Amino acid sequence: MRHFIDKDYIHALLAEAQTTSASEIDEILTRASLMKGLSHRDVAKLLQIKDEGQRQTMRNLASQVKDKFYGNRLVLFAPLYISDYCKNNCTYCGYRRDNDFARRTLSIEEIIKEVTILEKLGHKRLALEVGEDADHCSMDHIIETIEAIYSQTGIRRLNVNIAATTKENYERLSNADIGTLILFQETYDQARYYEVHPASLKGDYERQLLAHHRAIEGGLHDVGGGVLLGLSDYRFDITALMIHNEELLERFGMEFHTFSLPRLMPAYNVSLDDYPNLISDEQFIDIVAILRLAAPHVGIILSTRESKEMRDYLIQHGVSQISANSKATVGGYSDEEQVSQFSLSDERSLYQTIYDLIADNQLPSYCTACYRRGRVGKVFHEEVSSGRIAKLCKPNAVLTTLEYVLDYGDEAMQKIALPFLIKQVNAIEDDQIRAVAIQFYTRMLQGERDLYL
Repeated sequence: MRHFIDKDYIHALLAEAQTTSASEIDEILTRASLMKGLSHRDVAKLLQIKDEGQRQTMRNLASQVKDKFYGNRLVLFAPLYISDYCKNNCTYCGYRRDNDFARRTLSIEEIIKEVTILEKLGHKRLALEVGEDADHCSMDHIIETIEAIYSQTGIRRLNVNIAATTKENYERLSNADIGTLILFQETYDQARYYEVHPASLKGDYERQLLAHHRAIEGGLHDVGGGVLLGLSDYRFDITALMIHNEELLERFGMEFHTFSLPRLMPAYNVSLDDYPNLISDEQFIDIVAILRLAAPHVGIILSTRESKEMRDYLIQHGVSQISANSKATVGGYSDEEQVSQFSLSDERSLYQTIYDLIADNQLPSYCTACYRRGRVGKVFHEEVSSGRIAKLCKPNAVLTTLEYVLDYGDEAMQKIALPFLIKQVNAIEDDQIRAVAIQFYTRMLQGERDLYL
């Protein structure tokens, strides 16, 4: 298979982009306002934006794109760590092989205990997190975990974040009915990639780079990509991420389902002083805005690595999914005394997160309708590009939030949430969809659950 990341080409593109004129930036922003996306060449130029007026115009446009394609909806999920054993020695990770601490892999019984705690908080969507060590957490155990969670709990969708693997293993994950496969390249700079993954299984750059291809060929329809911001020059990595996105669209007729944009954070035996490419808050905001303009249909995920204030701001400028009430530890929901993979900043409870979102006129969502209706992969890309899915997203979000408010909310939450949700239903423009949403809303008030369009 051809290598689609050409470092010389990207470096030349970025060098050329340094001379981008203000009029060229204006022209790109004008095209961005059409909300049809931008090329990786446009992205390389926007990453060089210097004029504060143009920067603010860009961010305002990103807010408009977010509003058009996502409205005020925000999907919520929680990570579930089941093993911190790892044979890799990633220099930036608290779980690296050389770190000496008491590791564990949760049994199925312990996993169900963790999930039960998450369920009691109100979670419906989880992201399964696993280190790379088949001796301690095999694919058999991962598959058994997925099957047990689906059969023994009320969790409706499991996304999976595991190490790059074979097409055959991706076929097994597909048959297990996972949601999105999440896999980060970490950095697309090949030389830097080798530096931060010394003597590791993960140190095979092309194995990592082509994993999404194998996953799609193995039957997984939705795949998520991302980079760890701070490892390398962010301009190189974001341009390469867009090239990767274009590669998937050209080859498979589908984009990444989501972009994840974690920033490098302190961790066990990890000092940020060792990383010269850390990005500022202002650079981070620009990255989110640029990706929202470039790929309007791709979800953007933001974790609890970021503060509440930063998350609130970026929700307005492009982010469409956030984790909530997260623990980056194995068994962390039942046991606080564990080594964390990285430091967290937003430690609000799920209740408080949802309350704050509603108070800020944001609509939390636990919707899993597209997965269960078969609107995934290429079909999802076609449906979302046509605008058809967007008509269903708001009512489905309203119904999942109503379910949370009725089952987990107290009087204080219901006092602000119920009028807010009625307002959201009445704002649905399509008469037929609004009528069905009102019918489902009423049925849920009467005790029914898990209704979706």
